[in-house]
Amino acid sequence: MDETEFWEIVDGTREAADGDSEEHADLLVERLAQLDPEAVLDFARHFETRFARAFRWDLWGAADIMLGGADEESFDYFRCWLIGQGRHVFEGALAAPDDLAVLVPEFDPDADGDAEDLGYAADEAYEQLTAVRLPDLELPVQEAPEGDPLDLDDEAAMAARFPHLWARFG
Repeated sequence: MDETEFWEIVDGTREAADGDSEEHADLLVERLAQLDPEAVLDFARHFETRFARAFRWDLWGAADIMLGGADEESFDYFRCWLIGQGRHVFEGALAAPDDLAVLVPEFDPDADGDAEDLGYAADEAYEQLTAVRLPDLELPVQEAPEGDPLDLDDEAAMAARFPHLWARFG
């Protein structure tokens, strides 16, 4: 599975779920369960690679503003949600996290930004296909977010760093 196929699966299942992250995860599991186990492993590698790419302080700051606070666990779920938004939003957020203010015009902090189940979709599909757990993907483990640490409690610094997000959600 190449990157284009990965994003086509993410986009197709998201569109069919009409923005509901739980439904998106269910549809993703169903779609992945139609593939062979190797393709599911490829999908999992693509997902985990993007999950790691998004482990950055600037994205954590964006998530903190958008969600009204983001601890490590909620930032993990936010990164799953970000991947679930598709290539355009994901790559746009990585290029300029403050652009999330316009990349996701329909964002509701009470209903969006948490897609934990998307992170487990490949695991569930693989288990359905093989009756065994998804093997270790042998990807490098990132111990800390990339970039310069942010003081998420410093409102003035956060407003200066993320002016568009702060104007919308701060």
